[in-house]
Amino acid sequence: MPRIAYLVSSAREIELADGTLHPTGYFAEEALKPYERFVAAGADVVVVTPDGREPFADPYGLENFFHYPEEDQDYFASVTRTFHQDPDDVRVTLHHMTEQGLVAARRIAARLKERGMSASDAHALVSKAAKIAWREDRQLIDVMVEEGIDGGLSRAEIQAAVDELDEASRALAAERRRRLEAIPGFRNPVSLADLTDEQLAEFDAVFAPGGHGPMVDLADNPHVARLLTILHEKTAPIASLCHGPALLLSAPEREDGQWLFDGYRMTCFTDEEEDQTAPGKLGLPWYVDTALKNAGAVFDDGPAAWVSHVVVDRNLITGQNPASTEATADAVLKALQIR
Repeated sequence: MPRIAYLVSSAREIELADGTLHPTGYFAEEALKPYERFVAAGADVVVVTPDGREPFADPYGLENFFHYPEEDQDYFASVTRTFHQDPDDVRVTLHHMTEQGLVAARRIAARLKERGMSASDAHALVSKAAKIAWREDRQLIDVMVEEGIDGGLSRAEIQAAVDELDEASRALAAERRRRLEAIPGFRNPVSLADLTDEQLAEFDAVFAPGGHGPMVDLADNPHVARLLTILHEKTAPIASLCHGPALLLSAPEREDGQWLFDGYRMTCFTDEEEDQTAPGKLGLPWYVDTALKNAGAVFDDGPAAWVSHVVVDRNLITGQNPASTEATADAVLKALQIR
């Protein structure tokens, strides 16, 4: 049974560029899904924090718009693909995904089908309205009503679909938080600082989820450096997601004076994505993307922001953003040969 060091930040605050403190921690979805996937695959998952303190879920990561049900996200993706002949030319930002009601498209289409419209016609109608909302920075509900492409639905019926999505995402966020809090390792984690080199060598892999917390206590940590050195020497999978790759900055230099991961292809939460988040708009002290490039990474980001993107280079596995959570976890399982 592979033994995975599930390295989670225990930070609760991050100092912004202006010197003020801002709440932070781990990103709930990125912490929960891989943990449950690894356990279900039969791995021995040991939750570890740098100092043994209980990790803290970043309040921002518990916002409902980060927990839209997957069927709504998938339908929204099918809608955005209609915006342009080449989907790679469609730039969808966090603002589009969270502030314009666009992700309610599936639930609006369902109401159109209840009126007798075919599934393809309902998809075409909501896609037409969504494209206008996306292009003109308007609310989807306003476009459908004001442009007369409501398919016979009233404003109240469309709003009900938006409210239904909001309620479902809040319920999912609460459910994920409850499941995280029920994991014994998250309530009583192992202290990385207290583990000997021999104990660290017993791990077969390390995985670090994101949230801004890793920028605080994983990016310049001598015990993270010990863990990375020991696992890298035996080519064990070293995996991280979103802001989690900040831990790689703790890695020491090789004998040739270069960073341990110099020349490795990798990804992380990009500067473009960071600038769209609430903490990014407040002003962070540094960016993981830029820091990794400056350290010597061969940076490999996805074709667009917020889409799933995983990079595997030798024993290093990195995922770009929350959408990459499942794919990153699966890459770890594949590397451990327990899929």
